[in-house]
Amino acid sequence: MNCQMCDICGENTARIRKVARTYGKGENLLVIENIPIISCSSCGESYLTAETLHEIERLKLHRKELASEKKVKVVSLT
Repeated sequence: MNCQMCDICGENTARIRKVARTYGKGENLLVIENIPIISCSSCGESYLTAETLHEIERLKLHRKELASEKKVKVVSLT
């Protein structure tokens, strides 16, 4: 188990998980995969590092050059 110290509670029980997040909607929808999120099993908090937030903003800014189009299935509760 590769744990690190949690920036919120200080316990050595935080782990990095990779997730996908969506930004925007409709024609402007962007999906970013493999985002490293730090999750702590002690306090239950999940957070992004400043470095990750900067990289997400860079990807959003340069989406036209960096993104590839893929078909995505969408389901709505309503």
